[in-house]
Amino acid sequence: MLSQLITNLRQALGILQKQDIQVISQVISEAASRQDLSAAQLGDDCAAIPDGDGYLLLAAEGILPMLVETEPWFAGWCAVMVNVSDIYAMGGRPIAVVDTIWSQSLSQSQALLAGMRAASQTYQVPIVGGHTNCHSVYNALSVAILGRSQRLISSFGARAGDCLLMAIDLRGKAHPQHPFWNAATEADPAELRQDLAILPALAESGLCDAGKDISMGGVVGTLLMLLETSGCGAVLDLDAIPHPDMPLERWLTCFPSYGFLLSIRPEQVTAVQEKFHQRDLTCAIVGQIQPGRKLNLRLQGETQLFWDLQQEPLTGFSPEIPPKAQR
Repeated sequence: MLSQLITNLRQALGILQKQDIQVISQVISEAASRQDLSAAQLGDDCAAIPDGDGYLLLAAEGILPMLVETEPWFAGWCAVMVNVSDIYAMGGRPIAVVDTIWSQSLSQSQALLAGMRAASQTYQVPIVGGHTNCHSVYNALSVAILGRSQRLISSFGARAGDCLLMAIDLRGKAHPQHPFWNAATEADPAELRQDLAILPALAESGLCDAGKDISMGGVVGTLLMLLETSGCGAVLDLDAIPHPDMPLERWLTCFPSYGFLLSIRPEQVTAVQEKFHQRDLTCAIVGQIQPGRKLNLRLQGETQLFWDLQQEPLTGFSPEIPPKAQR
């Protein structure tokens, strides 16, 4: 069972797409090494730019063309939501977003804009500008975001011996077509914002300095990215992963609207879990960070190698590559 699961996960689209980043990782690393960008790190959820007593956070996301074509309102919502999640994942708070829309007509842009507006109001993050072209030969959407953090939660901070925690909102439902767990569009906006505020509070209190939000790579792909940039390995206990009533493989490839992997010092685990439990969110220990560069999966008493980052990079952003900027 575990062998087949590993085979299927390695072919999951979300993980294959993460490998596409290798195409540009070397180019960006080489260019950044010739510039004074030593304070920002390649491979984090956002570029963290030192600014006074904290950091400006800068990120962007392009939305899947299929989602833009088939569900434009939801695509607009997701464009804001995923960027907001990136900011909070690094211990920050969002300031504003800008959008870039290409459409074949003004009317075709309306649903995209309506979804963006709804998410902007829900997360209280204003849309302050961007670019619009309503005479395009195709429909497309991307959104960039600016935020600020006092202390960072970074993809580079995991350490051997850390406990791996998964914080997730299971009060949602699966999207009928796409690998997405939606715990946001029907939730109370004030509750959503308070749930996200846990992340910067953890960073500022010193309880957490390492982690990532669970992205299109799912739980396993997101953990691989965290390990790659931190130069660590891990064992992921699949039996310990909290999940709703759906097949495990499908859940492991889902992109949740609220989901984070956190690498926590053992003595701080209880305090971190309590912060999420107070908000009726699930936060479980799902593995351990280990020395080396291998990710092993454990299921029903069996453990097998999933990925050896020493032999097979994922994104190409690792401690061997000078950390200079974000991708």
